Amino acid sequence: MLKRWLLLAVIVIVLDQTSKAAITSHFVYGESFPITSFFNLVLAHNTGAAFSFLSDAGGMQRWLFSLIAVAASVWIVWLLRKHQAEKLFSFALAFILGGALGNLIDRIAYGYVVDFLDFHAAGYHFAAFNVADAAITLGAGLLILDGFRAARHVKK
Repeated sequence: MLKRWLLLAVIVIVLDQTSKAAITSHFVYGESFPITSFFNLVLAHNTGAAFSFLSDAGGMQRWLFSLIAVAASVWIVWLLRKHQAEKLFSFALAFILGGALGNLIDRIAYGYVVDFLDFHAAGYHFAAFNVADAAITLGAGLLILDGFRAARHVKK
């Protein structure tokens, strides 16, 4: 069953890297293409973490966030091995693992993460993100849901 969760993480990585390759081959840095009144495709480079946290830290963040991603990935694989029969928990972890490794690939290869999904409203733009970021966010949400389900089960 562990192979199933690792395969799901690989699928996330492939989707993430394929979408980033498509964007970088068709856009120049900073270029934006409107899709709807609230959504653009844009080629952005994020040298920091989520929402560009520490993006101006002088380069050390590349290796710091890479080290964190590697450590988190090792821990997640250990958790997947230990809890592989817990479907929602493992599904969430596989999404987080795939997202973390997708962004790690960028960080190591380029020194930044490629972002391209740009949602906006009333002149305000949400921070651009990518498939890996979406997978991490979905995985985190599913972990929260799993925690609520476990807590409810314990109460009974």
